[in-house]
Amino acid sequence: MKIAILPGDGIGPEIVAQAVKVLNALGETFEMEMAPVGGAGYEAHGHPLPEATLKLALDADAVLFGAVGDWKYDTLERALRPEQAILGLRKSLNLFANLRPAILYPELAGASTLKPEVVSGLDILIVRELTGDIYFGQPRGVRVCPDGPFKGEREGYDTMRYAETEIRRIAHVAFQAARKRGKRLTSVDKANVLETFQFWKDIVTDVHQEYPDVALDHMYVDNAAMQLVRAPKKFDVIVTGNMFGDILSDAAAMLTGSIGMLPSASLDANNKGLYEPSHGSAPDIAGKGIANPLATILSAAMMLRYSLDKAEQADRIESAVKKVLAQGLRTPDIYEAGTTKVGTAEMGQAVLNALL
Repeated sequence: MKIAILPGDGIGPEIVAQAVKVLNALGETFEMEMAPVGGAGYEAHGHPLPEATLKLALDADAVLFGAVGDWKYDTLERALRPEQAILGLRKSLNLFANLRPAILYPELAGASTLKPEVVSGLDILIVRELTGDIYFGQPRGVRVCPDGPFKGEREGYDTMRYAETEIRRIAHVAFQAARKRGKRLTSVDKANVLETFQFWKDIVTDVHQEYPDVALDHMYVDNAAMQLVRAPKKFDVIVTGNMFGDILSDAAAMLTGSIGMLPSASLDANNKGLYEPSHGSAPDIAGKGIANPLATILSAAMMLRYSLDKAEQADRIESAVKKVLAQGLRTPDIYEAGTTKVGTAEMGQAVLNALL
């Protein structure tokens, strides 16, 4: 099995290195090949997603991705900025389903910004549609406003749109995930304002007929954001569009104590996927050896489970992470009084030791 290793920018190389060490310790035969992406791709080949990197990702059985982005590239034209690499990979690999679990480990209940009684036992899954919506809709750009009260002024515009097939396939992924969990699905939309999401709501409701054993409810995105911080355990699986999912999954991340704890999987129709931590490249702490590698290590576990058919090995990694947290080891983002503060490499080594 071939794994494309794309560390990227900022803390990406540091955290991916720890996940690779863990994968190498499993005793499996993986062919791992590394390539530059994001700012690193631009520096090496003049483009954030070099042709060779894209080919590697297309040929691999799975992709382990770090993070992309750095402030020093903000002056580049948009097509050359590091973030275009991840958008390009999602589109080229047709990774339409993004799975973001938000699990609060008991040992981290004190690290959450919410009261322990509100978040203890939290285990939710956000299913985000990843290749449509306003992020990819056309037309888009900057133009002279053709009508309305500001006619003649410059305006920026983007287009929110979803095809029926896009909604149906992500709905199936969400219903199937809910069927394996608590059999409850919340579809998040803004149907009271946006035609796109009235259409979304109608299609999800129609797909629900194929899953009568799963309870479905609909919630406006503003209410969903409020409920995530008021009563997050009322959710089991959440399905939503690209933009709403982007925002809600980051909000859910902080319920777990740190976004540094959240893995993610982006899958195609055949479960080939790109696996990455939910956080960004954090250039402000890059090179300091303090980044939390656990989200990346847990992303590698998701990769084993969803794309490489190695559920037993995925369980081993997840159990090792739990052991390390039970030992009281914490990177700075999840540190609290009475625990032991460690760096990136130390945390990675601790997981490795617990695995062995």
